[in-house]
Amino acid sequence: MEIVLTIAGSDPSGGAGIQQDLKVITAHGCYGATVITALTSQNTQGVQSSMSVPPDVVASQLHAVLSDLHLSAIKIGMIPDKAVAQVIVEALKEVHVPIIYDPVMISTSGYQLMSSDAINYIAEQLFPLCTLVTPNLPEAERLKEQIEHPCTAFLVKGGHAQSTQMTDRLIMSDGTVSEFTTEKIASRNLHGTGCTLSSAIASNMALGNSLPKAISQAKDFITAAIRRSADISIGHGNGPLHPFLIKSV
Repeated sequence: MEIVLTIAGSDPSGGAGIQQDLKVITAHGCYGATVITALTSQNTQGVQSSMSVPPDVVASQLHAVLSDLHLSAIKIGMIPDKAVAQVIVEALKEVHVPIIYDPVMISTSGYQLMSSDAINYIAEQLFPLCTLVTPNLPEAERLKEQIEHPCTAFLVKGGHAQSTQMTDRLIMSDGTVSEFTTEKIASRNLHGTGCTLSSAIASNMALGNSLPKAISQAKDFITAAIRRSADISIGHGNGPLHPFLIKSV
C-alpha cells in the first residue's frame, strides 16, 4: 500500500487540516501518516485560536515517521511559524518523493495562520524542495515574485475568482503554463477545499501518476465532492466536503 504523509495543522471540526487530509488519502486507497504542526480551535464558522506545536515535537514526529515508513508522497499544509518551517526543511532535504505544499496563510474566515517572518523563509528554503505549490489567488498575490520566477511548479487556484467557471493555472519551473477548467458549483460547503485538492494530488502522485494527470484526477475528485456535498448540513457556517460520498478516481 502506498503511504502518504500529511504535515499539517489539526482541525477539531474535521473539515480541514490533518483530519480532512486523512479522509482524502484513505478515499484514494492509500495509507495516511501524520505530523501535526499546530492545534487550532475552529469549526465551520471560522478559526478562533491557534497554537504552534513546539519545533522539537514536530522534529520528533518527523523522525518517527521518516525513520520507519516508506513514503510515496508528502502533502504539507499549515506551517505556523519560521521555527517549525526550519524543522520541516531540515527533515525533508534528503527525502526524494513528490512533495505537494498548500501554503495555508490565511483561513477562509480571515484568520492569519502563518507568521509573517515564516513566509519569506518558506519561499526561499521550502519551495525548492517541493514538486508543486498550490496557492489560492490571495496567496498567489503575496507570492507573486516567486511565481513569476518559479523554482518549482505552482498551481494557482481560481476558486476566489468571480466566474461561472473555475480555472486553475499550472505554471511549471520552465515557464510552461497549462490550465484546468471545471464548472463552479454553488455551495456553502467549501470548508477544506484546499486541503482536499492538495491531498488528492499527493495521493494520485503516490499512485504513480504524472503531475498533470494527478492534478486532473484531483480536480475531478474535488468537483464531484463539492457537488455531492452541497446539500449536507454539518455545522452552522461554511460546511466541509465529504470525500467518502464519492469513489476515488
